[in-house]
Amino acid sequence: MAKIFIVEDNPQIIQTITGELTKWQHAVVTVNDWQNVTGEIMTAQTDLVLFDITLPSFDGFYWIQDLRKHSQVPIIVISAADIDSNVMHAVAAGADDYLMKPFSMTVLLAKVQALLRRNRQEGQTTQVDWDNNRFNSLTNEVQNASGQAKLTPTEGVLLQVLLSHRNQTVSKMTLLEWLWQGGKYLNENTLNVNISRLRAKLAPLQLDRAIRTERGIGYRLVTADE
Repeated sequence: MAKIFIVEDNPQIIQTITGELTKWQHAVVTVNDWQNVTGEIMTAQTDLVLFDITLPSFDGFYWIQDLRKHSQVPIIVISAADIDSNVMHAVAAGADDYLMKPFSMTVLLAKVQALLRRNRQEGQTTQVDWDNNRFNSLTNEVQNASGQAKLTPTEGVLLQVLLSHRNQTVSKMTLLEWLWQGGKYLNENTLNVNISRLRAKLAPLQLDRAIRTERGIGYRLVTADE
């Protein structure tokens, strides 16, 4: 779906972020030459860059400023540095957003999705395919051989999260956290109502039973191979 460049020297953090991004079919690129970070990003023709601040050679601020001489690619700074003292520096250097370690992956993914959507050119799509179905998170449309369903933004976010954890139970807390980070506040009762509405929208596509309730825990989207 998108190519994301991670400028980070901690292997564990790289592995964790890469695992989450690949669930959404994003391609991930990392640094090989710490003396040529800008060149590698430009060569990769990436759609978004995740920048740490403390790096083996020059710091993240240096590389952001250098990259901005050549590209307006979206940048999210991820750092353990104090957010109050560094956020303005990061924005001044050319970053679009900022996240402080330790962070929730749901928050990171929400920020990534928001920046990709904001910068996506008209006519491009953000799609996830599963079984014989297709979900476009840009237009919030689901399609298969039975037809097409148009979801609301809230229903679209719920389906996105369930799809990124397909065949796994997603807790209600995780769903509520994702929705809250997207600027919408839902309590558990409202979440249940929105899940019911999502199922109703998917019913004509024979997908209403694909979302299963794990009583007392959350919800799970099942695929044909489960």
